[in-house]
Amino acid sequence: MEFLASRESILNRVAPDLAPFSLFSRDLLSGGKRFRALFCYWGWRAVSPAVAESAVPGEKELDSLVDLCAGLELFHAAALVHDDIIDNSDTRRGMPSAHRRFETLHADGGWRGDRRSFGEGSAILLGDLLLAWSDELIARAVLGAPSLEIHLAAREAIDTMRTEVTLGQYLDLLEERAWATTDPEASLERAERVIVYKSAKYSVEAPLVIGASLRGSSPEQTDALRRFGLPLGIAFQLRDDVLGVFGDAELTGKPSGDDLREGKRTVLVSLTRSRLDASSRRLFDELLGDPELDEGQIRMLQQTMVGTGAVTEVEGMISRRLRTALDELDRAPLGDTAKAELTSLAKRLVNRQA
Repeated sequence: MEFLASRESILNRVAPDLAPFSLFSRDLLSGGKRFRALFCYWGWRAVSPAVAESAVPGEKELDSLVDLCAGLELFHAAALVHDDIIDNSDTRRGMPSAHRRFETLHADGGWRGDRRSFGEGSAILLGDLLLAWSDELIARAVLGAPSLEIHLAAREAIDTMRTEVTLGQYLDLLEERAWATTDPEASLERAERVIVYKSAKYSVEAPLVIGASLRGSSPEQTDALRRFGLPLGIAFQLRDDVLGVFGDAELTGKPSGDDLREGKRTVLVSLTRSRLDASSRRLFDELLGDPELDEGQIRMLQQTMVGTGAVTEVEGMISRRLRTALDELDRAPLGDTAKAELTSLAKRLVNRQA
């Protein structure tokens, strides 16, 4: 929040009309679970020299690490703003999504033109601004690297993350539009591909590697963090998919069954469809993705997912991925304190209710 406060003076200097950019950014960044920042921090700690493994960073190192973690959170906030536009989502973290808030500004101001296009255009610019601010923090963080080699390794890890998550977002968008024209036998594989590139690498693996890279991790340590982070990231997204269908709106900040209205083509959906007969599958497909689904239709889709055994299968997949991740962590050449914290963090990530 200190960084955002420092940027408010720029907004105020340009025009008072820019106050919503500051307010909406603050509101968005005041919520969330900070998992990416936590994985970045513990990735850094995990590769600490053995003699000082339990020690916290020095002041200069801590400043760079905080900038890096904050930069990742700003990048995530930008992705959420853009994602909500793509998904036409009304809410985010219990509040109206950014484009809906800009629409309300338009309506309350009695301005001319289409309020939806104003809302979406303004939110795209907010997301772009958050991306720019994210890069400011990240650039400042990697400048504090102890060597050029470490600087370049951290920068490469960051750039790879940003490329992969953007491509993963497109793959997700593609699946929601093109599923009916693609090979049904490949639907599960395609859904898993989306999980890997849109979420798993970006949410867990990349933050771990980015944090570790800033401290000069060895190739063995980096590989170990990847082997831990990827299956855990997949488990994280599978849990998110279950919560997107069955989650408590009071806890998740989004309406229950919201993913059904948005027509998300998740692993859970793919498994459900594969276990339905042709007639039931047609009905399921007709309902999935209808933004006007009522509560009764939501319950029917939920019951279908449970009845086919798809939910049980996904829960099994989550448990297996978590076990794989923890087994990899147990034998990784990393510090014991960090391994204990990462074990606890992994369990929180997978067993969460929101």
